[in-house]
Amino acid sequence: MKVPKRPVQLSREEVDLVRSLVIYEDPHILALNKPAGLSSQGGRGQVNTLDEMLWAFARPGKARPRLIHRLDRDTSGVILTAKTQPAASFLGKAMMARKFAKTYRAIVTPGATEPREGVVDRPLRREEIGREAYMRVCAPDHPDAEAARTRFRTLAEGQGAALLEVDPETGRMHQIRVHLASLGRPIAGDVRYGGALVVSGQAVPRLMLHALALVFPHPGGGEMRLEAPVPADMAKLLAALKLG
Repeated sequence: MKVPKRPVQLSREEVDLVRSLVIYEDPHILALNKPAGLSSQGGRGQVNTLDEMLWAFARPGKARPRLIHRLDRDTSGVILTAKTQPAASFLGKAMMARKFAKTYRAIVTPGATEPREGVVDRPLRREEIGREAYMRVCAPDHPDAEAARTRFRTLAEGQGAALLEVDPETGRMHQIRVHLASLGRPIAGDVRYGGALVVSGQAVPRLMLHALALVFPHPGGGEMRLEAPVPADMAKLLAALKLG
């Protein structure tokens, strides 16, 4: 990952915002609860991304913490950074070795999956349409196929919607979104992949996908689990749909 030579200039509001997102910090790592609507990296326009806002934690003359993984712009939840190069190297290798376990919450429509729990094991391929990138389910022998596996189980079912726990075993772009849509249960608010914008009379403000927990080997030894509470807008919709 390229690191800017000079720190990004942040407003006081941006510094206050990113500092308010911290859910855990020690000498090796910094974890945040990313809000929906904030790009992890590579955003467009004049708005700073989370990656750029990490300059708020940099020591004088030092690089900022480094993102270990990404979340889609409209996905909320746990995101991990490394504060040192050794920690970044350790965590990067652990992720490549699939030693990270991620747990998400998703509101899907029009109801629970059939079966109510299982594994989606369907390769994905990337497709470019204009300036936008999509992922598509494809045949295993497609030249651009990438293996993708997602575990899911139904936690609650209400009128026209269900709450799922989702554990991706691989980390393809939009993997959870595309795999659930392939089951006929797109995530509410996911316009790109067929998600509903209104569920049982309730407006859906955004993609209803939240990275709830992350389990990983800690650079200092042992295993760590971090959790981020479900944001207010998702909790409100869950309550309205009687899903939690």
